[in-house]
Amino acid sequence: MEKQLVEPNNLDELWRAALSEIEIQVSKPSFSTWLRNSKLLENRNGSALIALPNSFAKEWVESKYHKLILGSIRSIDSETKSVEFVVEGSLSQKTISRRHREARQQQEERQLVFQEMRVDPATGLNPRYNLNTFIVASFNELAHSAAQAVIENVGSKYNPLFIYGGVGLGKTHLIQGMGNEIRTLSGGKVGVKYVTSEKFTNDVIWAIKNRRAEDIKKAYREADVLIIDDIQFLGGKETSQEEFFHTFNALHENNKQIIISSDRPPSAIPRLEDRLRSRFEGGMIADISYPEYEARFAIAKTKLQEKGASLDDRVVDLVAKRVQKNIREIEGILNKLVFHQITYKRPLDIPTTEKIISEVTNRSASRATPSQVLKAVSGFYEVSAVDMVGRSRNKEFVEPRQICMYLLRELLSMSYPDIASRVGKRDHTTAIYAYKKIADSVEKNPELSRKILLIKEDVNKFE
Repeated sequence: MEKQLVEPNNLDELWRAALSEIEIQVSKPSFSTWLRNSKLLENRNGSALIALPNSFAKEWVESKYHKLILGSIRSIDSETKSVEFVVEGSLSQKTISRRHREARQQQEERQLVFQEMRVDPATGLNPRYNLNTFIVASFNELAHSAAQAVIENVGSKYNPLFIYGGVGLGKTHLIQGMGNEIRTLSGGKVGVKYVTSEKFTNDVIWAIKNRRAEDIKKAYREADVLIIDDIQFLGGKETSQEEFFHTFNALHENNKQIIISSDRPPSAIPRLEDRLRSRFEGGMIADISYPEYEARFAIAKTKLQEKGASLDDRVVDLVAKRVQKNIREIEGILNKLVFHQITYKRPLDIPTTEKIISEVTNRSASRATPSQVLKAVSGFYEVSAVDMVGRSRNKEFVEPRQICMYLLRELLSMSYPDIASRVGKRDHTTAIYAYKKIADSVEKNPELSRKILLIKEDVNKFE
């Protein structure tokens, strides 16, 4: 007997849940470029049909992310055995069943409610992000207060505003919410432009290739408020840094507001020009730390409310306790839990919740290799890997060397002899000493703890 389609109103939930898992496992620029505009068209007879916006995106996703996408869908719907990719709009009506067309119609109606993927082309802002749904607690209170001050005094207070914090802590929500709020309060008269640093770099490359430098200047320097997300990705890109330096100066001199986000403070961004670092440090720097339990619980409840969904408070409590450092991961788990509850048409019990949380958190855990760890540590400290594992006792090499040994043990569970051999062919007692020294220091030294968290986030960016 032919397996039916996933229920029409579940297709959207299934793909949202799968995308939430995928987003945790790929870099933010890669997700935005290749996967954000994808759609799940059908899930029938164990085969999922996914549409991409163009043939280039289809080929790229098919070759790079096929296994990841299949695994993410199967973790939610175990009946799915294969994934196929098509270019959106390439299928004739005859190739899609009547029931599928009905499902698509219902999905399109539901998209009026779920606007995650909708972006205003004029500003780059997503209307989903607003400050009314931004949960304020001690972990982000400073950043939120600074944001409110900027909204009330655009261009004249805290300029630039530099907000930093770890992955998935709400930086994008806050800075885009600022942009939407400024637009609303001004009746659209204040020109806001939001871009990621990746988009800025791509625009610079396009301008150079097509000899259209003036177009870039006009596009960015005429904005009243320029919001740049993930500025750390400008590190090492000399031409993009040059253009941003002049853009920054032009805006600042004309009292135009500049808002910047990063996963680390300016002082810790590798290969960032000193003149840019100085500009960033000349304004207000506010950090977003990790949310306490009460904030995580409130965030989870708010996310559910936004989706028009409901979960038992015991389930929400478990999510808030188990996921402590990534709001985006909380949202991904909630999507999966909601999908499971809708699919099986019964409330979730605690054992099932535990199983689903473990599946997601284990899948997002580090899959690093020793080479990736060495590369991430040497890149963060801006020293060569050869010098880091060498015999020099200079202070600039000792700390990264010890952190490297610590992470090889912490992330990969390597034996001390293997660590010692990998890091300069040393005696295993050296690896034991390094691990214990860093492990003890992390508990007492917040700055060292932040460095290690940033390096961990960098590890999986190297493929």
